[in-house]
Amino acid sequence: MTTTVPTPTTPAPVTTPHPAPASRRHPASDGWTALVEAVRDAGQYTTSAEAERIIRIVLSALGGHVTGDERLALARALPEEAADVIASQLAATRPLTAAEFVDLVAARIEGATPATARWDVSSVLSVLPPLIGDPLTNRVLKQLPPGYALLFGRADLGAKDD
Repeated sequence: MTTTVPTPTTPAPVTTPHPAPASRRHPASDGWTALVEAVRDAGQYTTSAEAERIIRIVLSALGGHVTGDERLALARALPEEAADVIASQLAATRPLTAAEFVDLVAARIEGATPATARWDVSSVLSVLPPLIGDPLTNRVLKQLPPGYALLFGRADLGAKDD
């Protein structure tokens, strides 16, 4: 007597992971990626990793200079990764002029000059207004010494008062 072992004629189904529906995706991760790409484009950085490094340096410097309700609102308006950088900073002991702020950032970036640091600062800060909105941008700028508006890509803060 011969026994025949049945063999499957159809292959087992292959399951491929599908992206999570938009409602289940972590919005902060999507927001962080968008922020990194916006800064990468604005600063013409060659890699996302370079843009991410610059974001963290600039936001860590900014986090100490924005205080109170504006700091809390800024952290809430940004992707989680950026919010953590802002919120984890100790308050600065004195306000810095825009030029001093750029110098502070330059000291944190190996090989930076004041000109390259200004580029880096502007590449990060100029992408924030569309993300956080004009009212919050204005509140943040009012809290900072004169001169920061240009770093945020604004020619004149007075033009958008609320």
